[in-house]
Amino acid sequence: MPLSVFLAVLLGAALHASWNAIVKGGDDKLLTTILIAAASSLIAALALPFLSMPARASWPYLAASTVAQVIYFTLVASAYRAQDMSLAYPLMRGTAPVLVALVGVLWLGEHLSPAAWTGVALVSGGVLAMGAAARRAGGGRAGTIIALANAGVIATYTLIDGAGVRLSGAPVSYAMWLFLLNGVPLVLWAVVTRPRALRAYARRNLGRGLVGGVGNLGSYGLALWAMTGAPVAVVAALRETSILFGLAIAGLILREPVGRGRVLAAALIALGAVSLRLA
Repeated sequence: MPLSVFLAVLLGAALHASWNAIVKGGDDKLLTTILIAAASSLIAALALPFLSMPARASWPYLAASTVAQVIYFTLVASAYRAQDMSLAYPLMRGTAPVLVALVGVLWLGEHLSPAAWTGVALVSGGVLAMGAAARRAGGGRAGTIIALANAGVIATYTLIDGAGVRLSGAPVSYAMWLFLLNGVPLVLWAVVTRPRALRAYARRNLGRGLVGGVGNLGSYGLALWAMTGAPVAVVAALRETSILFGLAIAGLILREPVGRGRVLAAALIALGAVSLRLA
């Protein structure tokens, strides 16, 4: 993997953990998620007039990914209502890379080197071990089920976008259209069902929403760009180093407990990242 792609994905991982922490720290998890999606959509709408349209062949992928990502955002909010970030986040992110690697080989025809497979296994194993450590410390079953379900959604939209962005001929434009489209249904739902709550919450949390929107857009935008120059499975696995940033945020800012088991799991993730860099 080229160093530029490696560093871009790591930056995206840090941004991803940051906007998830904003959701976890919000008083209303769903409205916080909607504000972040709305901010991403607004930024995308401002950028699109200056970009060319993605190729028609990628449009069905944009539509399918939009549906998957609306489900994803909803499940993120639900998971953080039910569970600590230090448990929900690694579970959501941990299963997805293995699913992406297996399906990517079968569906996208990708070939992964032994080093890449080792990296996928180490990152995924480390993330899941971190989730298991948090679970032993005391975690609710509902939050675990929601997080694992969302892992399947994450794998789904990652594979869809891995194929779609390559067909688009315009990775940045594809990403901006995706952010615009997946934010609109969430905002419309809130406007129709909770208009007063949305207005009041937006006034109090506008800054958090904007910061989270930039993090959301930057995180996945960098990943989509990386998928044009590296195997989708490798990018998906390397993105899970976001758990290292998430662990630091959960412990230092959210004041969640961080024990020895999670530190050891983080070491596995770091080894996996090194393996992916050498792939």
